Amino acid sequence: MKENSVGLTTTQYFKINASLALDNHENLEEVTIAYETYGKLNSQRNNTILICHALSGDAHAAGFHAGANKPGWWEIMVGPGKAIDTNKYFVICSNILGSCMGTTGPSSIDKQTGKPYGLRFPVITISDMVKSQKALLDHLEIPILLAVIGGSIGGMQTLEWSIRYPELVFSAVPLATTQRHSALAIAFNEVARQSIMADPNWQNGDYYQSKKPDLGLAVARMIGHITYLSDEAMRNKFGRRLQDKKDFSFNFDADFQVESYLRYQGKKFVERFDANSFLYITKAADYFDLSRQPVDSSDSLTFARARAKYLVVSFTSDWLYPTRESKAMVKAMKKNNLDVSFCEIAAPWGHDAFLLKNERLETLLGGFLSRMSQELKDAF
Repeated sequence: MKENSVGLTTTQYFKINASLALDNHENLEEVTIAYETYGKLNSQRNNTILICHALSGDAHAAGFHAGANKPGWWEIMVGPGKAIDTNKYFVICSNILGSCMGTTGPSSIDKQTGKPYGLRFPVITISDMVKSQKALLDHLEIPILLAVIGGSIGGMQTLEWSIRYPELVFSAVPLATTQRHSALAIAFNEVARQSIMADPNWQNGDYYQSKKPDLGLAVARMIGHITYLSDEAMRNKFGRRLQDKKDFSFNFDADFQVESYLRYQGKKFVERFDANSFLYITKAADYFDLSRQPVDSSDSLTFARARAKYLVVSFTSDWLYPTRESKAMVKAMKKNNLDVSFCEIAAPWGHDAFLLKNERLETLLGGFLSRMSQELKDAF
C-alpha cells in the first residue's frame, strides 16, 4: 500500500430519520446514505471538504477496502500530501441518491412491498441528491464546508450546493461541468436510456428476480463512454488498428480495437451497476438547470444568492461540456461580484480528464484549497 494513501477505508451508512421531500412533491421514506470519510475534523470544525462523484461513482473516493487491490476512484487527488490533503482536511464523499452503491435507489427494497423499488422509485433531481447530502452533514454536525468539489454530474451537485445552501459553502470547485445540459447531451442520454428500455429483460424495471437487461446497459455504457473521450484520444489510443488479427473478419465480430474496447467497457459496467439507476441518474442530469429559466435568458440571477469563492475548471478536449459552458457560468458569477478563478487546462483525454493524473490540476486545486483554508481561518 502506498505511503501517500489514506490506507484502509470502510464505507459507513447513515439512515435519515425523517422523510426526504423531493422536487416532484413526493416524500421518500427511510433513505440510507453510504459515505466514507478521510482525515480528521479539526476543533473548529471548519476543515471539511465534500467530494461529489459523477454518474457511476461511489463513496469510495480514496484508499483501499480490505482485501481489494483497486484504490478509490480519486486516489490521485485525495490523500496525505496530495491536492486534497488529508493531513489538513476532513474529507467526505457520499454515494448519490438513486445510485446502487449503498445509497437508496431503485434497486433498494421498498418496505411497503418487500421488493426492489424498480420504477416505483420516484424520479429524482440533482437538488434531491444535494438535500440528502445536507442531511448527512447535519448528522455529522458539520457547520460549514471549506469546499465542495466535483466533476461532471458531481460538478452539477457542487453548483447546486453553492446556490441552495450559500451560508454553508465557503468555496466551490466545479470541474468539467455545466449549468444545464445541451440538446446534444440530452440526446446521448436518451439514446442510452432507450437501449436499456428496449432490452426484453428490462421488463419495465422489474427484472431483479430474473435476467437483467445486461445487453441494454452495456450498450448504454458504450454510448456514454464515447462522450467521455475526445477525438484526439481515440485517434491516439485506437486509430483504425485491428484487434488481434491481420485482416477483416468479414463478419460482425469486433474487428477494430475501438470496438473491442467499447464492448469490454460495457461488459465490465454491467458487473457493477444497476440499469434502473442509470436511467434515474441520467434523467436527473438532463433535468438539471441551475437557473430554472429558459436557456436564452440571462444567467446573472442564478448566482445572486451565492456567497462561495469559486474555482471553475474546464478541459480543452471536453466536447460533452465544452469550455464555453464554463465561461458562461464564470461570466454569471462575475456579474454578481463573486470571487472567481477560472482555468482551461490543455488535456487530450476528453471529458474524463478530471479523473486522470494531471499535475496542473493538482497544483491548481492544492493551491486554491490552501488559500481558502487560510481565508476561512481569517474570517473567524
